[in-house]
Amino acid sequence: MELDASAPPALETTPPARQPNTVARAAIAVVVALVASLFLLFVLAPVVGLVAAGGGQGLSSLVRDPELRGSLALTALTATIATILGVAGGTPIAYLLARRDFPGRSVVAAAMELPLVIPHPVAGIALLLVLGRGSPVGGALYAAGLRIAGSATGIVCAMLFVSAPLYVSAAREAFARVDARYESVARTLGDDVWRAFRRITLPLAARGLTAAAVVMWARAVSEFGAIVILTYNPKVASVLSYDRFTSFGLREALPVAAVLVLFALVPLAALRALRRER
Repeated sequence: MELDASAPPALETTPPARQPNTVARAAIAVVVALVASLFLLFVLAPVVGLVAAGGGQGLSSLVRDPELRGSLALTALTATIATILGVAGGTPIAYLLARRDFPGRSVVAAAMELPLVIPHPVAGIALLLVLGRGSPVGGALYAAGLRIAGSATGIVCAMLFVSAPLYVSAAREAFARVDARYESVARTLGDDVWRAFRRITLPLAARGLTAAAVVMWARAVSEFGAIVILTYNPKVASVLSYDRFTSFGLREALPVAAVLVLFALVPLAALRALRRER
């Protein structure tokens, strides 16, 4: 049998590419959805259960429990003071870490992150060693009339130590998102470094800095471990909740704990509002 030379050559057939197994993909999606749902339930169930069990009683306690009202006021006041101090001291450090490459930069960055990984009772012990009456610094301050341990000042110090790194980290990211070329252009037009920062960088980073301050305030409000070591009395809300639990049991601690959870909704709502504006 002769082959026709003019006929086109037969095309080689290749097996079609295998498509992902539909059943396997569906099974993976179901497993992922189940794991995510269980994780979400794990996070929400304790909070919802706590508010449901003690929320109503906690809100009524705000009317008839002066100790609870006082502890909440003290918590809000000391957290606000700590946040103001953190913003004042942490903003220049965050700006330098975001904009400048200087000797020891990595050491400064590590030092600012160190309180985040120290157990908070250990942080309280460290603060007590430095600021307690038996230490040179604490003794000198006490002689000058400033008592740290066992005072509202000690609460501010504990809140500042554990929460300021969160502000510095978030503020650093806020500054890093602002293009440095804007400052360069401002300086070519006659602005010095401070004026360029105040007129250009600060307004552009303002929303991120505000969010960082809100996060710091929320973290300061929730602090317990460092405060209970450095200053048990006067009691902030977290220490009051622990004190009532150890003294009277779960039933008496529930209202205070539930009010703290509701109190935490304030900074959460502020953060959500900032994100919507952005």
